[in-house]
Amino acid sequence: MADPSSYRPKPGQIPDTPGVYRFRDEHRRVIYVGKAKSLRQRLANYFQDLASLHPRTRTMVTTAASVEWTVVSTEVEALQLEYSWIKEYDPRFNVKYRDDKSYPYLAVTMNEEFPRVQVMRGHKKKGVRYFGPYGHAWAIRDTVDLLLRVFPVRTCSAGVFKNAARTGRPCLLGYIGKCSAPCVGRVEPEEHRELAEEFCDFMAGRTGTYLRRLEQQMTEAAEEMEYERAARLRDDIEALKKAMEKNAVVLADATDADLIAVAEDELEAAVQIFHVRGGRVRGQRGWVTDKVEDVTTGALVEHALQQLYGEETGDAVPKEVLVPALPEPVEPVQEWLTDRRGSNVSLRIPQRGDKKALMETVQRNAQQSLALHKTKRASDLTTRSRALEEIADALDLDSAPLRIECYDISHLQGDDVVASMVVFEDGLQRKSEYRRFQIKGFAGQDDVRSMHEVITRRFRRYLADKERTGEWVEDGAEEALTASDGTAATAPGTPAPPGSLAASGAPAPSGAPAPSAAPTPPGTAPDRDAAPVDGFKDEDGRPKKFAYPPQLVVVDGGRPQVAAAKRALDELGIDDIAVCGLAKRLEEVWLPGDDDPVVLARSSEGLYLLQRIRDEAHRFAITYQRTKRAKRFRSSPLDDVPGLGETRKQALIKHFGSVKKLRSATIEQIQEVPGIGRKTAETIAVALAQAAPAAPAVNTATGEIMDDREDEAPETTADASGEPVPAGAPDDRRGQER
Repeated sequence: MADPSSYRPKPGQIPDTPGVYRFRDEHRRVIYVGKAKSLRQRLANYFQDLASLHPRTRTMVTTAASVEWTVVSTEVEALQLEYSWIKEYDPRFNVKYRDDKSYPYLAVTMNEEFPRVQVMRGHKKKGVRYFGPYGHAWAIRDTVDLLLRVFPVRTCSAGVFKNAARTGRPCLLGYIGKCSAPCVGRVEPEEHRELAEEFCDFMAGRTGTYLRRLEQQMTEAAEEMEYERAARLRDDIEALKKAMEKNAVVLADATDADLIAVAEDELEAAVQIFHVRGGRVRGQRGWVTDKVEDVTTGALVEHALQQLYGEETGDAVPKEVLVPALPEPVEPVQEWLTDRRGSNVSLRIPQRGDKKALMETVQRNAQQSLALHKTKRASDLTTRSRALEEIADALDLDSAPLRIECYDISHLQGDDVVASMVVFEDGLQRKSEYRRFQIKGFAGQDDVRSMHEVITRRFRRYLADKERTGEWVEDGAEEALTASDGTAATAPGTPAPPGSLAASGAPAPSGAPAPSAAPTPPGTAPDRDAAPVDGFKDEDGRPKKFAYPPQLVVVDGGRPQVAAAKRALDELGIDDIAVCGLAKRLEEVWLPGDDDPVVLARSSEGLYLLQRIRDEAHRFAITYQRTKRAKRFRSSPLDDVPGLGETRKQALIKHFGSVKKLRSATIEQIQEVPGIGRKTAETIAVALAQAAPAAPAVNTATGEIMDDREDEAPETTADASGEPVPAGAPDDRRGQER
């Protein structure tokens, strides 16, 4: 615990101007970001007698080891910079709202030649118009189904659209009149875009114009005795009215407004937002947050506004925002909202009438959301706490393992050997900290040796991160730092759990060698340190990739794998991290050096948690192994030609038809391909001559040799079901894959 007086700025150092300040801990991680109209007055509040501070503020200032600030010109600039830094650093003690679900939006892709109506989630894209959010995706689809009678806009995917254009036949919606079928040229692009714009206008609340126009057209059709057309228009009007009825009128003056309500207690707060457009509730969403700082209702509202409108511009920010309490001061926030909208935004508390009544409804929703969240969380916390305590008791640990890392090895008969590392904190997945490894110290199948290499590399990186400043990566094919969904993983954004080395600031274990001097296990290729990617990343508070050590390492396997993991830690001089293994056959827990396993009761929450962690590590490893295998099977001899990009590879295949025909071509014939000069042609010819041709494709069901196929992809055979399988590769459906 740090003494705030040890890093308190000297009198007169802090400017009496607007600005943004950051508190950092002893590891230089940013733990709190704040803004102030006067930095001097605000920061002085943090350096009072500890007994007079709020408990959460006292925890923050004693966790911090330094404070720094940035001066800005206005309070609006301070608000913008505070939002940017909170989003970038994810500070531990700032309010962070957690969406209780991924809300679906009705989206119209106006950035395409033929705009498409669809359901979208996640980050908003430029050029796409969004309506919502809605509570359920089916509510969007029901609304769209009704509106397509009047606004037959395209709803199909790009693949369906291209297939219809190729065959000249529209999909079913085109035949039944719920799509204008631009894929087959029934309407011009300009006509279809006009339909999409009318659809957007209707969804935005401008409904009266279209209803009056359709009613007039229906009357004219009836007068001209075109009764079938009049009947269709009548049905269109009914469809529009039915779609409008799904959103009841709550504000008679056709108001565009967002209503924000907050329900809170001493520990948590729930925020509910109703989106009202054209006087109708068009969407609803909610957040829950831990109150890790001493914060008022007005400050919670300010953070909610930043979360809600930080990435929005234009009409996405409504003309009116109704809140239960105003931020202090309110002028910078209102000016910031006005800048984002491009016109004046009213931020106020409703006092009477329909708006106040609607705000009471939003408030009740917030209270119910908080009560439901607390009920769920209490149950989850109780179960997870019991599981961690059972693991600590069974493994004879000093405290509950708040951070657990699990490792698994995966391969296909010794090929494409990979490993996974999954992380659970407080019994919950931390997918942003998952890591994947390629086994590169040796070739072949040896799970014990692979486990030793992976543990060595992971904890050698941990020691290196403690020793050096900056974010380092390995040279060559090193750990693929990716999340489980395949996207690039970000560095951990939260501090190490209490009790860990990173959280306590404990030095490397006594006797631990410097990372550069760490012993290299026999048969393991040494990791070569490259120059830092960004030497300022650690100084700016971004956590390093392997900065946090676990309290418990779990390996998927029995006594040999456990012994290998323990030996790797011992070689690095790390003796304060527990190791265990979970064997699949009898679900036994193995400890290093023990002849007999630890057997947990089948009904044990601790065993269930270990099984979940082990199964997640296996899933993550086998997914990566299959990805590598598929990539290897899709490889081509052209991939190894230096300087040959994807465009020219496709041009070569398109010109010759296959790699087989390209291999037999002369240099002059290769030069005929646009963009291929003589030097490149010679390089291609040499590379293909050196590459051994693959075996011919064989259909194992019929024995047929398929020599005439195009072989720009690797040769394949077919299994009994007729599905192609790479030649010479065992079928993983026969249990050969681990």
